[in-house]
Amino acid sequence: MASTVTSTSSSRPGYGQLLRTRGAWTFLLPGFAARQPFAMLTLSLVLLVQHTTGSYGAAGAVAAVTGVSMAVFAPYGGRLADRHGQRAVLLPGVLVHAAAALALTALALADAPLWALFALAVPTGASVPQVGPMVRARWGVKLQGSPLMVTATAFESVTDELTFVLGPLLATALCTAVHPSAGLLTEAALTLVGGVLFAAQKGTQPVPGKALPADAEGGSARAGSGSALGVPGVRVLVVAFLGIGSVFGGMQVALAAFTESIGEPGLNGVLYGVFAAGNMLSGVVCGAIAWKAAPRRRLLLAYTALAVTASLLWTGHSVAVLAAVGLLVGMCIAPALITGYTLVEDLVPAGSRTEAFTWLTGAVALGQAAAVTVAGQLEDRLWDGAGFLVPMGGTVAALVVLLALRALLAGRPSGRTVARGVGHRTPMTVD
Repeated sequence: MASTVTSTSSSRPGYGQLLRTRGAWTFLLPGFAARQPFAMLTLSLVLLVQHTTGSYGAAGAVAAVTGVSMAVFAPYGGRLADRHGQRAVLLPGVLVHAAAALALTALALADAPLWALFALAVPTGASVPQVGPMVRARWGVKLQGSPLMVTATAFESVTDELTFVLGPLLATALCTAVHPSAGLLTEAALTLVGGVLFAAQKGTQPVPGKALPADAEGGSARAGSGSALGVPGVRVLVVAFLGIGSVFGGMQVALAAFTESIGEPGLNGVLYGVFAAGNMLSGVVCGAIAWKAAPRRRLLLAYTALAVTASLLWTGHSVAVLAAVGLLVGMCIAPALITGYTLVEDLVPAGSRTEAFTWLTGAVALGQAAAVTVAGQLEDRLWDGAGFLVPMGGTVAALVVLLALRALLAGRPSGRTVARGVGHRTPMTVD
């Protein structure tokens, strides 16, 4: 095992030691580029279609079709990658996605009928590469048996957070400062280039058809034992992540509509940037803390705070108020997401975690898709900023489910170690 993992003699494995793992950067850099489409696609579509149709409802509907398609096909893509290899799934997938996104852009600019946009939205969403789960699987190959696996899990959660921050910011900047189609065109280019470069790293991908290695705590890797969705706790987390998706989708549409209504569309990127800054700040703090509370309790507390702050968004009738509330909402997103991914390590056997991660990322996409649809309709039919009701409704509903079914989030029993932060401290055992 020494050939794949750098020395782990340090008593405090952290980011520095993790990133010195031999070969890690060969899949991390292209993987980061290839996973941006997940965060860019929805907002890029909303801004493009709204520009060509003048309707947030139509824009939200097209984006929703893409999100639903992504959510439906993501778990199957994860299974195919485990069975046939990541390269075999990625290469045709990124080609299909780039072609579909380009065709969708051309039709939108040509004022094609809405049904034609819906038709192309399906393959566009279905072919979004599920690179995040694939990167997690590659860490499993590189770090099997190493305590750094705990650090890698937290590192990937923080990377997901960064993706959610940078993707919408990049899409907004391109669509408002360059051209309404620039966001979707850039998303297609990043998918193609990043996906091909990531797939080219054959030496770090899991062996097709082989179960993921046992986890760092000695858990048994059990592949082929059924869908990860069969684990009750995963289904509860899917509901929680649907609510998180409603925050992303609702805020993207509502902020765009609000800033346009006051004649300052450029402020959309600023306000979303404030939300993103809160997200990233809390993610860094969350990772630096040696948590004493169990992950289930942390998730409930974080999600309660998220629901409360999201319920305040609709009261914001000025840029200053929206910036302040958006900052608070962003600060509550990261702890909920990171803790949810951490719980997967407790709930799901190693051989099923790649699929479990795709269910969660798919849930965010599905929640985002539903949110942009509903928020777009509210913006068209009610007042400017009515879309902010969507994050409130989505998070409150998900919180009710979390509280009612919290017992299902208890991890697998006995002496397993769980992630507490990002690896700056030695993992701790819970009863």
